[in-house]
Amino acid sequence: MRRVTLLGATGSVGSSAVEVLQEGRERFAVHAVTANSDAAALAGIARRLRAERAVVADPAALAALRDALAGTGIEAAAGASAMQEAAGERVDVVLSAIVGAAGLAPTAAAVRAGSTIALANKECLVCAGPAFMALARRHGARILPVDSEHNALFQLIEGRDADEVSRFTITASGGPFRTWSAERLRRATPEEALAHPTWSMGPKISIDSATMMNKGLELIEAHHLFGLSPDRLDVLVHPQSIVHGLITFRDGSVHAEIGLADMKRPVSYCLNWPARGGCAARHLDLAAIGALTFERPDEARFPALALARSAMVHGSGAPTVLNAANELAVSAFLARRIPFTAIPETVARSLTEADRAGLLTEPETVEEAIGLDAAARDLAAQAVDNLAAIAS
Repeated sequence: MRRVTLLGATGSVGSSAVEVLQEGRERFAVHAVTANSDAAALAGIARRLRAERAVVADPAALAALRDALAGTGIEAAAGASAMQEAAGERVDVVLSAIVGAAGLAPTAAAVRAGSTIALANKECLVCAGPAFMALARRHGARILPVDSEHNALFQLIEGRDADEVSRFTITASGGPFRTWSAERLRRATPEEALAHPTWSMGPKISIDSATMMNKGLELIEAHHLFGLSPDRLDVLVHPQSIVHGLITFRDGSVHAEIGLADMKRPVSYCLNWPARGGCAARHLDLAAIGALTFERPDEARFPALALARSAMVHGSGAPTVLNAANELAVSAFLARRIPFTAIPETVARSLTEADRAGLLTEPETVEEAIGLDAAARDLAAQAVDNLAAIAS
């Protein structure tokens, strides 16, 4: 039996993980499951998976969680310290599926315990890439990528010499606004931005996909995860979301990882690695798909991707500021405070102000990255206020 802890059990990736764990009940024993505040949903998951412990980040949800788990023998806890305690207990695999910078501290606790990390929280590498990877090396924690694109690259280069590869390419669906004009983008609503054409994801990641910031964050993640220089990383827009990653060898050969858009596949791969376990993900029928198309991303209409590329090249805390400002801007857009096109504008203004304030220095520890994230959020809040005033 492989012992597993699931951080972020109620989100979109967490839901896929729950299905994989339930299907593989004979192979997995669940130590802990966590969520932000949805006590009822978390209690249901804990019961289904027969978890030993359930933890909510929001202390106000503890009473509801305890009531929902009464008589089960499953321990209930709440708060930031309880989250880190659950994550920091050594197990075989910790699947980190918490969305946003909130996942950084508990995932770091899991790294310090030496557990293998199945990483679906890209912010760990965007906010604190060098520090996070150094922490993993120091504690002997293996990092397995769950994001479909990075999981594809991991499968493609496993057992190979990365120096034989000239280019690593991740794909983007293009989101719901792939064919929209710049003028139409300025009038986009939250409902339209959340309507992703191929993937079922939570609100924050769905908006990131619509702006293409998600792909920029994934470039930064790949840069740190695989130790690749920015000039070896590329993005292709692929609306069918069948090809998830490609590697181009120095002799011109191209290898690709392909499959239907279903997060159960990469989740199962990481939970069972180095073996391949079976899961009930749908299988690909290429004849039924018929055609696969590819195009270059338009960074003029989607400047978030260019901002992320620039932050990746600059380093020195710029990715941390980029991510913090983006999280604030996405929340403001969903609250209808700013227009869709003000999301990358918020990020750009925050990066400029952070540079002026002398904040763009590389965090040497995860704790320093969390501190820079907080400072960047203050700058982003000011940018949001200014842009909201203009929009009104």
